[in-house]
Amino acid sequence: MPYTRDLVLVGGGHAHALVLKAWGMDPLPGVRLTVINPGPTAPYTGMLPGHVAGHYGRDDLEIDLVRLCRHAGARIIFDKAVGIDRARREVMLKGRGPVGYDVASIDVGITAEMELPGFGDHAIGVKPLDIYAARWRDFLEQVAQGQLAPDVAVIGGGVAGCELAMAMAFALRGKGVTPRVTVIEAGPQISGVGATARKRMLRAMAGLGIAVKTSAKVLRVCADQVELQGQEPVAAALCVGAAGAFAHGWIAETDLPQQDGFIEIGPDLGVIGDESLFAVGDCAVMPLAPRPKAGVFAVRAAPILHHNMRAALSGGRRKTWRPQKNYLKLISLGEKSAMAEKFGFTLAGPFMWRWKDRIDRAFMDRLSDLPKMAVPALTGAAAIGVAEILAAKPLCGGCGAKVGRSVLSGALQVIAQPRGDVVTGAGDDAAVLRLPGGGFQVITTDHLRSLIDDPALMTRIAAVHALGDIWAMGAAPQVALASIVVPQMSAELQARTLSEITQVATEVLAAAGAQLVGGHTTMGAELTIGFSVTGTRASMPLTVSGAKAGDVLILTRPIGSGVLMAADMAGQADGRDVAAALAIMAQAQDREAALLAPVAHAMTDVTGFGLAGHVKAICEASGMDADLWQAAIPTYTGARELSDAGVSSSLMAANRADAGGKGASDALLYDPQTAGGLLAAVPEAQSAAVIKALGDKGCSGHMIGRLRDGMGRLRL
Repeated sequence: MPYTRDLVLVGGGHAHALVLKAWGMDPLPGVRLTVINPGPTAPYTGMLPGHVAGHYGRDDLEIDLVRLCRHAGARIIFDKAVGIDRARREVMLKGRGPVGYDVASIDVGITAEMELPGFGDHAIGVKPLDIYAARWRDFLEQVAQGQLAPDVAVIGGGVAGCELAMAMAFALRGKGVTPRVTVIEAGPQISGVGATARKRMLRAMAGLGIAVKTSAKVLRVCADQVELQGQEPVAAALCVGAAGAFAHGWIAETDLPQQDGFIEIGPDLGVIGDESLFAVGDCAVMPLAPRPKAGVFAVRAAPILHHNMRAALSGGRRKTWRPQKNYLKLISLGEKSAMAEKFGFTLAGPFMWRWKDRIDRAFMDRLSDLPKMAVPALTGAAAIGVAEILAAKPLCGGCGAKVGRSVLSGALQVIAQPRGDVVTGAGDDAAVLRLPGGGFQVITTDHLRSLIDDPALMTRIAAVHALGDIWAMGAAPQVALASIVVPQMSAELQARTLSEITQVATEVLAAAGAQLVGGHTTMGAELTIGFSVTGTRASMPLTVSGAKAGDVLILTRPIGSGVLMAADMAGQADGRDVAAALAIMAQAQDREAALLAPVAHAMTDVTGFGLAGHVKAICEASGMDADLWQAAIPTYTGARELSDAGVSSSLMAANRADAGGKGASDALLYDPQTAGGLLAAVPEAQSAAVIKALGDKGCSGHMIGRLRDGMGRLRL
């Protein structure tokens, strides 16, 4: 189905998460869906106090946006929105070029950063929640180790401030320390609840030893205390801001209609006066029906938002959202006890906690219980062998889609031997040509079947992958040609996509010292990005031959990306692990190459044939055997657990058959890598110095094995 419209969701708030779940069950044909969020997960507000108290782990709290996007067929961009150009219909991002939209929705929440002297340096707002939660985990660990005093000041005596104060006090007690937690409220009493609920909350806080200071004006936040007007300062090894909701600063700088930085929306959740924009959650305000900043409203608004965005994209009629005037408040009381309040009535006790826990877990289950990837069913007659291929693992992206080494070697046997200016041809990372004026040129080509839906990030990874062949031969990148296949889409979306690709390709190649000089672009079944790259070197480039007995093998990147991407494709991977791996795969390796090339006897980059296959290539070309040290081989976070559970790339079996090996068994040795690390054979006497030099440059280096005279055999 060709793409004709871009739908962009800015932020991973609760409403957008629910829209993603619904979209995956019934996508609108022709729409390319994009999510922009700073990280791969989004915290669920309802479980934050329980997480702070220690009742929930981090995994319980976080919504996996990567899995949701995979389910919805959406691309996810890990970046922060910093502006919006409504005339050009573009969302401006902090770390990359703008993203175009036809329809967009903003759900970025709020911040609790307060404009108080010293707050930015010495305090943390409760929102964004993920930043506060990470800071709290670090603080709790430091208190447990005796590195910090258990002094906590919470600025703001509303429901959020009191709830978190009780959670922090309970968690500190659990670490065997006596908490000293103080709630600082500018008003005459704690707020946000009725009189009966207030009394219950004060009793619960008193039971946890929490002090409450009312009618207290904060003058400044210092490194170890909060100074108050006319009152004694409050000790604070950790100061938390929970006094009110503040809009993100970038929104105030746009021309969006707004009240105090909150985006004004109408009853259809559309931005007032703009048919292509929506806003929802705490970042929005409905002037005709103002409501408190509470997650329940975002959750209730999600179905209306989903319907109305589809209507905006397809020309349908919009629905009206009518937020309820009253809502149930469920407030955690530190331990596994909670209080409910509605219409002035309250109930409290462990039974309320159990009810709240069921509600919260049911919400998270809605977002994590996703259908498995559908396997195409064979109907009717088919040629012999079709059923077997369909029953096998789905074809992976990146280097997981490569043809196996033995099949490729057979095809290359008909290629003529190098002659004339061609020094080396097939069988190494790149061909080597002798230049008429002296020196050498290397030339390589690579293209990748997309393993993610973001053309810009895929371009970055593909460019790094192609440059890896040049760096592995110790050459300086020179020029590049791009080969791009984009899915069928409208002319406007073609322009947006190619603009993103060209901008990133130019940036990556220029940083490496190369120039993008052109290429070829076509439409096809799926996104495929490749580059042909040349490089130069004054002396003979490094190849896979030349390694010597006693050399130590140094690897600059973890292995396991193929397993992670296969699991991601099936919706089985942890989004945090996928994001972390992609971030490494997108990093250039020019610094590593500059340190390894002068000392290496042989070098290559680890790509489609897996670590074992590329070690074997060095061994066969150099007349060596290799002893690999399993414990020393780095792996991407999450890859080992997935591999042990039986997850593998579609190319892994062929790689295992081609590379072989003796000793211990490890499937990750045969895992195809995309934009994998450099693998260098370095004299043992220089290996420690090389590892140190890599570390000093902020690079990674691991000694993973040693070579000895032999015939190309591997032993783990």
